[in-house]
Amino acid sequence: MHVLPGGSVPAAPRRPSIDDQQVAYHTRRLQAYRDDGPICVALGRLARGQLPPLPGVLVAAVTVTVLLMSGVGEQSSPALFAPVVVLLLTGPAATHRHDGRIDWVVPPFIRAIEYGYLAVLGFAHGVSAPLVYGLIAVLAYHHYDTVYRTRQRLWPREWVFRAGLGWEGRMLLVAFAALVGALPFAYAVLAVYLGVLFGVESVTTWTRTGRGSGVMVDLEAEEEAGS
Repeated sequence: MHVLPGGSVPAAPRRPSIDDQQVAYHTRRLQAYRDDGPICVALGRLARGQLPPLPGVLVAAVTVTVLLMSGVGEQSSPALFAPVVVLLLTGPAATHRHDGRIDWVVPPFIRAIEYGYLAVLGFAHGVSAPLVYGLIAVLAYHHYDTVYRTRQRLWPREWVFRAGLGWEGRMLLVAFAALVGALPFAYAVLAVYLGVLFGVESVTTWTRTGRGSGVMVDLEAEEEAGS
């Protein structure tokens, strides 16, 4: 036993309590459900987790709804700048602990904003229904897969969120494509790219978990151990 000068014994390091572990698990799940990309994460780091997430996402949802209702079919429509507004309102709260009583509603609001924007923008600019539904279906699969994994404490790897561009990257990309008149092409490319990315990564992950033998593997911890 190490004794400090004066005969005192250093206090044992505090182990995280069950409550601390539950809060950390809850926080990590909600942050994964947000599906933030690199731009959003960068804004969150600048704010150092000090901004609560709920007010911003509520204002963002109302703002996007108003912009979409004002008309989105023209290339100069103000609704094309909605992703920038949403990013500025919700991005700085990306690193917040999301430990408020009703902060769990933040990811569903972000999903509603993203899916709604993609659907309204696509149909207003004449994108074929299969492309619009296909892109949203790919995203819905990715988000369902994320939810199902985290319930079993199997965390998606960070590079997946970066490679998937995050909700903000996808919204910004389609808005830019609408500005330059290339929206159908953008929807097609995104649907194929994200479908391959999320599909292959998901199958690979579930194959590596050893689920058939009852063994669960945290791939993130596995990567850290191997690095």
